[in-house]
Amino acid sequence: MTDRLRLEGLRITRGGAPLLALDLGVRPGEVASVMGPSGAGKSTLLAAVMGTLGPPFALAGRVRLDGRDVTSLPPERRGIGILFQDDLLFPHLSVGDNLAFGLSRRVRGRAARRAAVEAALDEAGLAGMAQRDPATLSGGERLRVALMRTLLAEPRALLLDEPFASLDRDRRDRMRRLVFDRVRARGLPVLMVTHDPEDAEAAAGPVVRIAGA
Repeated sequence: MTDRLRLEGLRITRGGAPLLALDLGVRPGEVASVMGPSGAGKSTLLAAVMGTLGPPFALAGRVRLDGRDVTSLPPERRGIGILFQDDLLFPHLSVGDNLAFGLSRRVRGRAARRAAVEAALDEAGLAGMAQRDPATLSGGERLRVALMRTLLAEPRALLLDEPFASLDRDRRDRMRRLVFDRVRARGLPVLMVTHDPEDAEAAAGPVVRIAGA
């Protein structure tokens, strides 16, 4: 099975000083974990893969997705989704409208879009919650909505930036299973940064440890 997401000779500098260097391939359905202390550059690495890296950082090397070099493309054209520790749901939109916002443009027509939202809610165990205010949901429920919104955009790869850190132990275990099961079912290559060894153990993929500058 070939790599779908490949970081080739990736080198990140900060103000001209080396921060991290990485060569890594991630296969379909595989979750690769990047671990390291605060300030080592884990979130900076995700920004480089997403295409949102800015000064004082600079990037050398290549980001390839399905064999295509996406290094110079803007974030919206890379086909890469990201899930953060904070759910970033729109507070002025209902749960259903939050999900509809993430829908791929390929889903056309009101009925088709409504059906896609309902299917996503059902898959996440949130059936019947389309009209709910996000503020009335628990932290785990909000993260499930954020996950499904990201997946509805049909990304070809997914980045996870400490997505389980704010949850208590029981919810963290459930969310790990939900997230990892969904990305494996879709064959998405996943790059996850985390401080938690249990995240990496549950991911059961390659683990990269970075020390930073």
